[in-house]
Amino acid sequence: MSNRQFNLGKTVSGKTVSGKRRLKDVLLQRDNRFCADCGAPDPKWASANIGVFICLKCCGVHRSLGTHVSKVLSVTLDEWSNDEIDAMIEVGGNYSANKIYEAYIPEGFSKPGPDSSHDDRLKFIRSKYELQEFLKPSLRIVSLPSERTKKDPLQSSFSRKIADSFRSSNSSQKLQGMVEFIGMLKVMVLKGTNLAVRDMLSSDPYVILTLGNQTVQTNVIKSNLNPVWNQELMLSVPQDYGPLKLQVYDHDTFSADDIMGEAEIDLQPMITSAMVFGDVEMFGEMQIGKWLKSHDNALIKDSAVNIVDGKVKQAISLKLQNVESGDLDLELEWIPLEQ
Repeated sequence: MSNRQFNLGKTVSGKTVSGKRRLKDVLLQRDNRFCADCGAPDPKWASANIGVFICLKCCGVHRSLGTHVSKVLSVTLDEWSNDEIDAMIEVGGNYSANKIYEAYIPEGFSKPGPDSSHDDRLKFIRSKYELQEFLKPSLRIVSLPSERTKKDPLQSSFSRKIADSFRSSNSSQKLQGMVEFIGMLKVMVLKGTNLAVRDMLSSDPYVILTLGNQTVQTNVIKSNLNPVWNQELMLSVPQDYGPLKLQVYDHDTFSADDIMGEAEIDLQPMITSAMVFGDVEMFGEMQIGKWLKSHDNALIKDSAVNIVDGKVKQAISLKLQNVESGDLDLELEWIPLEQ
C-alpha cells in the first residue's frame, strides 16, 4: 500500500485532517471514481467493512445482504467513525479490493454494467462477497497471520475482515430453523367494501395475512359488510420471500369461520424498487415503481410504489377472489433492517 494512502490518516502541515476530508480524498482516487461492482461513474456510497465504493443501484443489493456481509454508508450523508475511515484507507479502494474479491471470476460469469438489471447485480454481488466464489482459495479460510502476511498489512487485515464477516454469517446459518430476513413489512389494513354475506343479513369480517411461516390477523368487526379496520400489522420479510397471501373470514362463535374471499399481493415491485434506491430519505416525493393490473392478479387498478416523507409506500386496492363480492384497501410500507 502506498505511503500517500497511509498519510491520509495522519496530518498535513501539522494539522489533523478531518474524517470527511480523508474519506473524500480516497474517493477521488482514479480507481474509486467508478463503482467497484458495475463500473457506474461517480459512486456516492461505500461498504465500510469491505472497503469499496459503490453506486446507488449496487448499494441496494449490498443492503439486502445484511450488515454482517456489507455495512453500507453514504459518503456524504452518514457519519463515519475513525475506524471505518481507517479501514477504507487501509484497503486502498476499489482496485485493491477487486484484486482480492475478483481474483478468479470463472469463464462465462460476466460482471454487471451500469445498466444491468437488479437480478444480474444480485447474482454477481452475492457470488462476489457473500459466497466468496471469486476469492483466492487461500483467503477463504484464514488462520493466524504468517510472516508473509505480517509484511503485507492489506492482505493481513483484509483477510481477517473477510473471515470475520463470513464466520458470523456461517454460524447463524447453523442455528436450527434460522431464517435470514431482509426487512420488515408494515401493512395497514384500511377497509373492506361490499363484502359477502355469510350470516343472516351481514358478516363479522376479519383479515388474515400470511408471509412464509408468519400469520397475523386484524380484529373482528361485528355485523358490517363495509368494515373500517385502519389496523397496522407487521411481518418480517425473508430473503426468499413469496407473495403476501390475504384471506377474509367471517367469525362464527359455534362453527368454523367462513371464507369471504382471498387474494395475493406481489411484493417484488416494492422491495426491488426500495433496494435499488437504498436510503430513500435522501429523495423527495416520487414514484419509484409500479405493480400493474392484469387478468391474473386481484388489482382493481395499477398500484404505484412511492417515496412519501422519506418512506417507501404502496397503496393497494384488491378485488377479492373466489367470492361473489368484496373489495379491500391496504397500504404497504417497506422498513429496511437498519431502522
